[in-house]
Amino acid sequence: MGDKHQYDNPQAQYGVQPQGQQMPTGPPAEWMAPPVAVPNCPPGLEYLTVVDKVLLHQQIELMEIFTGWEVKNRFAIKNSLGQQAFFAFEESETCERQCCGPRRGFKFHVVNNAGQEVIRATREFKCCAFNCCWCANSDGCASEIMVEAPVGNVLGYVREAYDGWYHQYHILDPSKNEVFLLKGECCFCPGCWCVEHEFQLLANGSRIGAVTRNVADVFQEMCTKANNFTAEFPMDLDVRLKAVVMCSALLIDMMYFEYQK
Repeated sequence: MGDKHQYDNPQAQYGVQPQGQQMPTGPPAEWMAPPVAVPNCPPGLEYLTVVDKVLLHQQIELMEIFTGWEVKNRFAIKNSLGQQAFFAFEESETCERQCCGPRRGFKFHVVNNAGQEVIRATREFKCCAFNCCWCANSDGCASEIMVEAPVGNVLGYVREAYDGWYHQYHILDPSKNEVFLLKGECCFCPGCWCVEHEFQLLANGSRIGAVTRNVADVFQEMCTKANNFTAEFPMDLDVRLKAVVMCSALLIDMMYFEYQK
């Protein structure tokens, strides 16, 4: 995973301004200080070298609240001090959002404070992806995202894993070899808004981090579909794997928490 050739692709595109970009509105965010260049680090991921957790705060969409019209998701991604490192916004088809809901295909563009794309997370549409841990052993049913940074260089994948009882995911390297397991709960009730939901990040059976859906305030929980997540990982973890674990929260949100309240 640490070899430079895995991301040093002459066809890769770093710093491209994505089409249809929707940066956050409201008061200006406090951004993390620009990072210094880090050897053997994909460009744009330097922010992740100095953190062991990131917070993903979904933006509240007033149009969705008042009309029920499914809009594209947007997330502010911050460090533990609340300083913003990235902003992620969804690209997806209108028809799929309204008719297929959380099963829709999507691309999440993760941009820096200059609006330059540094990470892309992509899931293809699968009509039979029903978020069922019993069906995840089928390629046609298992949900999967591909994470690139910069675009054109695959960092890894997050793939729904088969299990008779637990909701879990495999964190895969670019060759689709398993690196970590994200293991969720057996009895999973996403409608219980007052309860945190944790997916443990396991390496050889030992917990080294987690992706947790956090409880927000009463208005956000009862009246919106906006969710907050924390992605935790070891400080010395390869920055490419940090990016993949971070993006797993986007898939978990789409699969379990994109329901109408």
